[in-house]
Amino acid sequence: MSDPTPPPEHARPRLGVFKFASCDGCQLTLLDCEDELLGIAEELEIAHFLEASGDIGSGPFDLSLVEGSVSTPEHLERVRRIRDASRHLVTIGACATAGGVQALRNHAGTTEYLEKVYARPDYIATLACSTPISAHVPVDFELRGCPIDRGQLLEVVTAFLIGRKPGIPDHSVCFSCKQRDNVCVLVAHGTPCLGPVTHAGCGALCPTYGRGCYGCFGPAATTNLPALIPVLRHDGMHDDAIGRFLHTFNVTAFAALEEEEGP
Repeated sequence: MSDPTPPPEHARPRLGVFKFASCDGCQLTLLDCEDELLGIAEELEIAHFLEASGDIGSGPFDLSLVEGSVSTPEHLERVRRIRDASRHLVTIGACATAGGVQALRNHAGTTEYLEKVYARPDYIATLACSTPISAHVPVDFELRGCPIDRGQLLEVVTAFLIGRKPGIPDHSVCFSCKQRDNVCVLVAHGTPCLGPVTHAGCGALCPTYGRGCYGCFGPAATTNLPALIPVLRHDGMHDDAIGRFLHTFNVTAFAALEEEEGP
């Protein structure tokens, strides 16, 4: 990993925001920081952020936020250039940290789909798999979520600005449910819920409104799939449905968990 020269003390740190295969939703979370955005701009030079400005600067960057998965040969080359130009590189969102919904193709025949969807598949340059950024370059921090949480993003940017570790909790959504005094939808109502194995960050949004957690933030730091999956079966889910439930937003992350812990 390269270490571009840090800025002079009088200069503002330079921020780069970059997109790979994704929907742009995690980049928009930064623009949604309406009350804080002017403060961020005062502390940082936003040097490269195509969602915000056509005034595009080149590296080096003190902090690069990277959204999206690596899905094409061009992505492979570009992510290495961004890494070389960045003192700190943080991946944001399920696509960048776990391949995203486009990683569903990792278990399908890419060539077959290309031939069915495109009149000239030979014009399409794509990789067989969609992979997280960390599969190709060193990453300093991974911020999970689909999309990421606005408060957590501000915490990460602030932490890197002042040189400390981001204070992002790694417990499960169940912990957030307890904080909100939610009745457990899994135990009380038999609603399929991935909260026991999912990383906190959304504030238990779905269970708060009576729905099960869909696992948008990927696996929590500690999980127990062998205990959860029999409960889902007991509540009426067959194995194919459980697989789809686990693989919606963080395909590779939960697949790795299944391989490690077993069904």
